[in-house]
Amino acid sequence: MAALESIQSQSTLQDSIFSTSTVIAICVFFTLLCACIIIGHLLEENRWANESITALLLGLVAGLVVLLVTKFQSSRILVFNEDLFFLYLLPPIIFNAGFQVKKKKFFKNFTTILLFGIVGTVISFCLISLGAYLLFKRFGFTTLTLQDFLAIGAILSATDSVCTLQVLNQDETPFLYSVVFGEGVVNDATSIVLFNAVQSLDVSDIGALTALKLLGTFLYLFFTSTALGIAAGLLSAYIIKTLYFGRHSTDRECALMMLMAYLSYMLAELMGLSGILTVFFSGIVMSHYTWHNVTENSRITTKHAFATMSFIAETFIFLYVGMDALDIDKWKASNASPGTSVGVSSLLFALVLIGRAAFVFPIANITNCFKKREGTKIEFRNQFIMWWAGLMRGAVTIALSYSQFADSSGSTSTQDSSLMITSTIIVVLFSTVVFGSITKPLISALLLQHAKSNTSDATDIPSLEDLRLLFLEPGEPSGEGNSQPARKGSSFRLLMTHPTSTVHYLWRKFDDKFMRPVFGGRGFVPFVPGSPSGAAEAAEHTP
Repeated sequence: MAALESIQSQSTLQDSIFSTSTVIAICVFFTLLCACIIIGHLLEENRWANESITALLLGLVAGLVVLLVTKFQSSRILVFNEDLFFLYLLPPIIFNAGFQVKKKKFFKNFTTILLFGIVGTVISFCLISLGAYLLFKRFGFTTLTLQDFLAIGAILSATDSVCTLQVLNQDETPFLYSVVFGEGVVNDATSIVLFNAVQSLDVSDIGALTALKLLGTFLYLFFTSTALGIAAGLLSAYIIKTLYFGRHSTDRECALMMLMAYLSYMLAELMGLSGILTVFFSGIVMSHYTWHNVTENSRITTKHAFATMSFIAETFIFLYVGMDALDIDKWKASNASPGTSVGVSSLLFALVLIGRAAFVFPIANITNCFKKREGTKIEFRNQFIMWWAGLMRGAVTIALSYSQFADSSGSTSTQDSSLMITSTIIVVLFSTVVFGSITKPLISALLLQHAKSNTSDATDIPSLEDLRLLFLEPGEPSGEGNSQPARKGSSFRLLMTHPTSTVHYLWRKFDDKFMRPVFGGRGFVPFVPGSPSGAAEAAEHTP
């Protein structure tokens, strides 16, 4: 009898610690994650499907099952949680993207990325906001304010950088990947900055000064967030290089890299900066310096650990979005007919199409005017892919929509607010499934059939050797048997004729002379006795 009472008391204690609904939700999502991994493996060679679409469709099916089980009643498992998305799911995805990105290709196209991500997003924001303000009155939207219409522009200007990772291949199309994904990261940060600025905007007093304030705020957030991410990456590199963590435990090296990356994101959010930009540049810096300072075991572990966490978070997000799309409360609160929902969603997506086309093609052609060599210009088919791949909208769009049109409990105050949320969800589902599934075949048809890409590294400059010779100091031999002094080229002239290559060359000289001796990196790996990398270094330097 005493034993039975003890078991009952333990059962009661367990019920008080663990919520049954929470345990059920975790079990459901973990089961769906396993199913997505298996199905994704089976569809690996399929040109039309990818993990994001699979997870989204599986989430829709699971949401429908939950509705049938609960007899079309509300369920906690279907509620979108902004904190879960922004604090736990997004950071590992963006960090791993920065950690794995091909830095040379990314920074080579950095000017184009900034033009698309900043100027392009502002253009899209203005057109979408203006179009919504002028057209939505015809649908009977009477409770939406000017601030709501500006928020709609910021919400729908955010591209889905997560889905871009799966529909574009960094090895097959490095130029498109670096530009579209890089633009997506900057675009998300710009959209969130615009959205936050709209929240604090006094709509009764809008003028040129307001636009200048918005520009100043964005520039401050962009450069401060970037500097914080670089500082976090350099600090981790210096600590690991100086203290030789691998001498005692590779686990400490891996843990320190993960924690400092996440800490940079949280500090950025705490300071009101862009955590997305911070953790992205933190990943770039860590891959350039910190990763080369750790032991060989830690390099392998961190590379796969970061990729695994990113993969799980990506899959979880699309499952989450798919299940949330069938949250019955939102659809009941909107009280809209299917025709109205389709009409509003179509109008929103048409504004997205127009808003993106309004900056992709003009900016691409403007940048072409400043490129003298034909091989470095962005051809029309590349411009079309950049427009097409950037039309996908994702979890950032839904999270911002909830933040604008729902209260802290997830409920909405008006029918118009509910209709905006449901219409945004329709736009996200349609753009992800349709454009996400067609992007790969479209790239194969337009680009991969051509034997030679128009943006290959080989076409950067006519002769890398000629550029190197121009930089030789007076009296330095050219290395081709000619001992006559070589003339040192003017840095300004070289910058004008070969801007990207010149900046890269000067950065490499600065990096090798000042940065790597302090922060480590390739060629400056510290000797750690007993570690695999230390043994390799010792063998390499043994005469």
